[in-house]
Amino acid sequence: MLYAQAPRVPSTIQFAGMTLQLNAQAQRDIQLDVDALCRSERFFNMKLERVNLYMPIIERVLNEQGVPNDLKYLVIQESGLIPDAVSTSNAVGFWQFKKGTAHEVFLQVDSQIDERKNIAASTRGAATYLKKHNNYFDNWVCALVSYQMGLGGAKNYFGSKYNGHSTMKITKGTHWYFKKYLAHKVAFENQIGKFTSNQYFKEISVQGPITIKALSKNLGISESELKEYNKWITGNKIPEGKSYSLIYLASGTVPLNPMLTSSTSEKNSNQYSLSAEGFKNASGYPEITGKQLQPFEKNQIKVNGIKGIQAAVNSTIEAFTDKIGMKEGKFRRRNDLSKNDRIQRGQYYYTKRKKSKSNTPHHIVRKGETLWEISQAYGIRLHSLKAKNRIYKDEDLREGMVLNLQKYRGRNEDIRIMPIHPPAQQANASPQRNSTVKPIQQPVRQAKPNPVNSKITHTVSKGETLYAIARKYGVSVSEIQTWNNIQNQTVIKIGQKLIIKKN
Repeated sequence: MLYAQAPRVPSTIQFAGMTLQLNAQAQRDIQLDVDALCRSERFFNMKLERVNLYMPIIERVLNEQGVPNDLKYLVIQESGLIPDAVSTSNAVGFWQFKKGTAHEVFLQVDSQIDERKNIAASTRGAATYLKKHNNYFDNWVCALVSYQMGLGGAKNYFGSKYNGHSTMKITKGTHWYFKKYLAHKVAFENQIGKFTSNQYFKEISVQGPITIKALSKNLGISESELKEYNKWITGNKIPEGKSYSLIYLASGTVPLNPMLTSSTSEKNSNQYSLSAEGFKNASGYPEITGKQLQPFEKNQIKVNGIKGIQAAVNSTIEAFTDKIGMKEGKFRRRNDLSKNDRIQRGQYYYTKRKKSKSNTPHHIVRKGETLWEISQAYGIRLHSLKAKNRIYKDEDLREGMVLNLQKYRGRNEDIRIMPIHPPAQQANASPQRNSTVKPIQQPVRQAKPNPVNSKITHTVSKGETLYAIARKYGVSVSEIQTWNNIQNQTVIKIGQKLIIKKN
């Protein structure tokens, strides 16, 4: 059987802000690798399942480190996302580091910890390595090849021929390692996130000393499961020192956060309560109306009363606008995007012009939010939001700050900042017995004394979304979906009764 499901290699590929032109022979060479990757549907889907689990963490770290999102396909090529993969040259882990190189990029490798097997830490190390090499070449193609050859080898191979180039021709003579990378990009690019399971990796930060047994008890997870997904812990405890990223499987789907909370994680969405001194955040924003069964198609939904669309996959602006049949420049202007911005899966974008003011008068700034995120959440043009509040940089935002969404702030008028109150500690919370054991940061599952389940019925009102309802009751979107057998998280109806379970 020929490879009916294998995508075809195009003649032009966008990569890390560069345009690659592939001649016919290069296309044939790469296509052979794509066909091989897709030959067995069973094995491809097994690998894709791992990719879907790990990729949200990989994408987050690359973004934090300022490395192009396209580099994420390299980890699939290197290890197939098998944490304890070992090469014939004794390179180990997700990104295949030898011990010496791991130390160069600040990864801990000793008798207790091997961060080459830690997805967040090793991705950070890979980003450090790639950025260092790109600082020399100013060309991500050369930097990527140097990942296999080393900087010295890549300098000898490329010289300075391609330094600073934004376009390159890919031919039969192009280095095999990069052509193999392109095969992985073509094979997986349109498959990541397309089909999701009912589980995802939850990531928390842990600081030792603490044993696996104690972690297991605190999180309500078996020791074997913790060890299975955290092979970077080589013994039975996490030693004293820095914080480590620990992961475990959680039920549900990775939340697709609306713009209002896209920069804050699920664990922070209910971390604070706002003082009720005349101001409160409006619920239900962004307000989604229209044919919500087809949010990924143009002209099907409205976002805050403006024609919009939800992104189904991560992509470049160019690829997204080509798909929806809209000029790139017009789309960027309507969403206040720069040429280097990426389209983010699950987020809402506008296909018609945003408004000069919102339907609600105020927004209280949450930790980590940006001006752009707030403008998208309420459908207000970015320059209008800035002008109304006389704030022009994200660095000037403060948690609890009350922003005007309708009226202009007076020249000498101070911006109101609301007191932010952390949630009260549980009265029966027991202290750590060992004072040297530092608390786990932001654990998701905590044992609660004498749990009593109670059900609340919530009636959906106009403009409400599952995201807003989840925030209101301090639960996750996936929990509401499970309790109410909701298959598509964008589909709820006015007047619909939703069961909310509170412990």
